[in-house]
Amino acid sequence: MDTLHVHDLFLFIADHHRSSIAPLQLARRIFLNSNASDSPPRCPSASLDFIVEPWFMGPGGEGPGGPEFKEWQAESEAKYGVKFATSLDDLPPPAAPRLALISGRTADNPHLLTESIAHGCKCIYLEKPGAPTVTELQQMAKEAEEAGVEVLMGYNKNVCKYVRKTREFAEKTPGSHVTFVSNNAYENTPESLGECFERNAEGMLKNMAIHELALLVSFYDVTVDNIESVTADKEFSSMQTLPGPSGKEFTDFDKIKFTIKTKNGNEVSVAADRCGGTDSYATVTDKAGEEVFRYYMPDDEDKEMVKSLQAKYPTAMPYFFTQDPDYITVKERVAK
Repeated sequence: MDTLHVHDLFLFIADHHRSSIAPLQLARRIFLNSNASDSPPRCPSASLDFIVEPWFMGPGGEGPGGPEFKEWQAESEAKYGVKFATSLDDLPPPAAPRLALISGRTADNPHLLTESIAHGCKCIYLEKPGAPTVTELQQMAKEAEEAGVEVLMGYNKNVCKYVRKTREFAEKTPGSHVTFVSNNAYENTPESLGECFERNAEGMLKNMAIHELALLVSFYDVTVDNIESVTADKEFSSMQTLPGPSGKEFTDFDKIKFTIKTKNGNEVSVAADRCGGTDSYATVTDKAGEEVFRYYMPDDEDKEMVKSLQAKYPTAMPYFFTQDPDYITVKERVAK
């Protein structure tokens, strides 16, 4: 199966029929969670053969990140035979069933899905939240169904160690309450948050905290029809209106916390903080509200791996390192 990966205008395509991935070196300042060259292969069920990059191979080639991309491109072409293009039209027909992994800007996802289907992709791994609106998601689902294309959406926290261990502890603690805490390490400045708000214009709930919402759907029976109440923690939560790099103003949460109760009796809380640091974690409290369990991502076992990746890719966003093993798991499951 071919694999296509889009990340901020990156499109990666690979052939699933090979026994191992094409060992592609990571783009140092651009993208960490890729099918990189490792032994054993990070994603044994897929290979990475094509990269479609219209920005750095076009108008962005001389701007920030452009020289680094060209260096990485030359190395990937020379060492690993990865082919680069500026358009899906430049790719050969699929040599095997083609999987498209789309991880672009949310507003671009609908047309990227359409283009991927038109170019012969038989399965699409779609980056959250998929599209800016529910209407667009419904249209995309209809388009894929009519074309006989399977669409998957992978959430790395569904396979995280800290989530599994927290759920296991809570199941053994009658009357307990779980809170999932998601942190990013943006600087708490108008400039840093303004850039974040503009780049993630779909908003925190559809961007950062959607991973936790996926956990609630997967493990706590949370659906639109099943929600009894949503209680906001107004003391914790914070919303700001800030100018982005374009000069346009964007309003979003820089942190938020809420508790959802379902009609069948489940209750779970979510907290997210753009400036909370590099670690995410989950807690379990008992009937009296006392915290009795806390598990971090990364845990002590994974911190050595994080240190190694930080040394190798010092300019990458910190959360890439902590999530790296889980995305390997998700991608391998999708590739199979």
